[in-house]
Amino acid sequence: MWFQHDEASAHYSIDVRLRLNARYGQQWIGLGGPVLWHARSPDLTCLDGFLWGYVKSLVYETPANSVEDLFARIAAAAGEGRDTSDIFANVRSSMRRRCEACITARGRDLEHLL
Repeated sequence: MWFQHDEASAHYSIDVRLRLNARYGQQWIGLGGPVLWHARSPDLTCLDGFLWGYVKSLVYETPANSVEDLFARIAAAAGEGRDTSDIFANVRSSMRRRCEACITARGRDLEHLL
């Protein structure tokens, strides 16, 4: 399993990075990690734009009644995503398209290419 860091400044502390190193070794992506990721790069973070949007649409379809209800909805949405085989194929396809656009744009803005 790989962990992709979200680049929030609070997550860049040495304590967080040491914990990520201990838990994931060389298999985490982000600022200060073994695999660098372009800072603040939403165009290259398709999980943020696609998967979390999908999960949020399921979780917040109706208002949650309690924290427990919210946790249960999140777990159910994650399970539904896991059981929907084509969802990750879509994420991989989107990621490939975005990486190719980044290469074409030579690292500059690429929204116009997506």
